[in-house]
Amino acid sequence: MTTAISAATGLRVDNVTLSYTGEPVIDRLSLDIRPGEILVLTGPSGCGKSTVLRALAGLLRPQSGRILADGTPVTTTSRDRAVVFQDNALLPWRTVRGNIELALKLRGEPRTHRRALAERWIEEIGLSGFADYLPKSLSGGMRQRVQLARGLAGAPRAVMMDEPFGALDTQTRATMQRLLIDTWRTHPTTIVFVTHDVDEALLLGDRVAVLGKSGQRLRLLLDIPEPREPADRRALREQIVAAL
Repeated sequence: MTTAISAATGLRVDNVTLSYTGEPVIDRLSLDIRPGEILVLTGPSGCGKSTVLRALAGLLRPQSGRILADGTPVTTTSRDRAVVFQDNALLPWRTVRGNIELALKLRGEPRTHRRALAERWIEEIGLSGFADYLPKSLSGGMRQRVQLARGLAGAPRAVMMDEPFGALDTQTRATMQRLLIDTWRTHPTTIVFVTHDVDEALLLGDRVAVLGKSGQRLRLLLDIPEPREPADRRALREQIVAAL
């Protein structure tokens, strides 16, 4: 790739309270996200995982406290912070190539370079031969590959991923998990990944943050060491499950 990923950004959730209708969904949460790591947010349904992600992306303003990106308050969305959703967020009238080229255009890549760069991304995510397909002609796993490529092609300093593999079958999900790790290693950036699946959290995360029930603060912040032996993973899983 000729488009280099910018230096990964560090994010801080500083004593943040978040709500939609007055009652806090997140109450005075503090959390530091290290530059270049994959931090996985997990917890029971309704605990506010996706709400935190929206605030980090600049889609939701805190009622109190601050969201910071490299020390600068986050007050709106930014091309430096991409979002990958579970639901298909591709533009249905754009082809695979067109969706990826849009991210390159928004990042300021010259028009003469966009097609070649998009083709490189298409090859990297294993969709060679599908560049001219519309999203409706792709499987769910293929659409998620395109979303991943589009999210990273814009060279963000952080990527927020909201249960992106939750609707996929087991085999496709495992394939996408491996693709995410491989792509992140090639194009390092900060990733905040939301999932309710403990095994997925242990597989992907450098650290796992466990949120409590609605309105509660951080229950557990766990470093996931390498290499991860089966016995170690069982012990870590027990810690996470106990905190849920």
